[in-house]
Amino acid sequence: MIQKRVRALDHDLQQHSGFALYDPQQKKMLVQHQADKYFTPASNTKIFTLYTALQVLGDSAIAFRYQQRNDSLVIWGMGDPSFLNSYVMKSPRVYDFLKSHPGKIYLSNAHFTADPLGPGWGWSEYQYSYQPERSAFPMYSNLLTLQKTGADIHTTPRWFSNMVVVAPGTTSPQAKRALDSNEIIVSMQPKTNATWEMPFRVSDDLVAELLADTLKKTVEPISLPMPRSASVFHSIPLDSIYKVMMQESDNFLAEQLLLQCAAVVSDTLDSQIAIDYAQKYLLTDLPDKPRWVDGSGLSRYNLFTPRSIIRLWEKIAAKKNREQLFPLLATGGVNGTVRQWYKGSNGPYVYGKTGTLSNNHSLSGFLITKKGRLLIFSIMNNNFTAPTAQVRTRMQELLELIRDTY
Repeated sequence: MIQKRVRALDHDLQQHSGFALYDPQQKKMLVQHQADKYFTPASNTKIFTLYTALQVLGDSAIAFRYQQRNDSLVIWGMGDPSFLNSYVMKSPRVYDFLKSHPGKIYLSNAHFTADPLGPGWGWSEYQYSYQPERSAFPMYSNLLTLQKTGADIHTTPRWFSNMVVVAPGTTSPQAKRALDSNEIIVSMQPKTNATWEMPFRVSDDLVAELLADTLKKTVEPISLPMPRSASVFHSIPLDSIYKVMMQESDNFLAEQLLLQCAAVVSDTLDSQIAIDYAQKYLLTDLPDKPRWVDGSGLSRYNLFTPRSIIRLWEKIAAKKNREQLFPLLATGGVNGTVRQWYKGSNGPYVYGKTGTLSNNHSLSGFLITKKGRLLIFSIMNNNFTAPTAQVRTRMQELLELIRDTY
């Protein structure tokens, strides 16, 4: 019955579906349908990022490495996404440390070699909040916020207020950032209100100016190699970052975590270093070698198989027990990207990670049956033209059947 239901996804919705259902206690695959075929995973890629971070990083994010030079402080950002990030746990540690330093601060990005945007990302999506640029010393999630109240426009950070240009009003207020600069053109009518959030262009000078404006002290960019003797400064517990990344599918957090991993296994911030390390040392036991190019899954170059994702979840479960892991994941009917789906009448029964791009939707994770049995599943749907809600409905019916059958 379950196999037939999975095959119907392919036929009825004219799509390509892959499915795997696994019993980790019996070490046995229960159902498979094209589980050895490669699919575009979208944000299921974050499962790979999570596992790599769990293996490579410690308990807390590395904010930066630093060295005292005479009266000055030189810092090298380690890609920590939490500084002044409104979506994760708040902590004054980084701010207080930098603010209390009595001398000048120098900020070096000489060790950052990654491109701001990842391979295979949509170039025309540069101004959407789900695609911020990657950087060594992120601030404000590398996002700026514009709030229009009547004829007034306020920006956060305030530094960007001089970059706003007001154009003649349109029927509805619009804001667009230039491709190659931080100039923002806002078309508005005086009495309308609106709020926009968009990525800003990152540069060494800009980050230094933003940090100086935030700390109210002198910060200058500098290009210095990072010495091995540089001290390490930690910020917040990584679980608080993992939780937002996995539940809300935060792309920025995923990309920056992969940079953190690269910084730990090498002296350079480049996502490819972390991916190469993971594939060489951490993922050799996957059934199928993944094609993995970024941390978030924004790229359509990523290709994974359902059975490899099953094995990856099994490896994650060996690293964190259920009580530690499940609170980090999207929970059906409760939170995150599945808060409106997979609701259990007697409590949650699905814990996992979604992945969505145009014409692609996946869900992988853990399922608790009515008999209390814990199973691992992966459903990957590619190249459909039906509404995503229709695909989700069919997936929900399938998972309910599995819940009631096993």
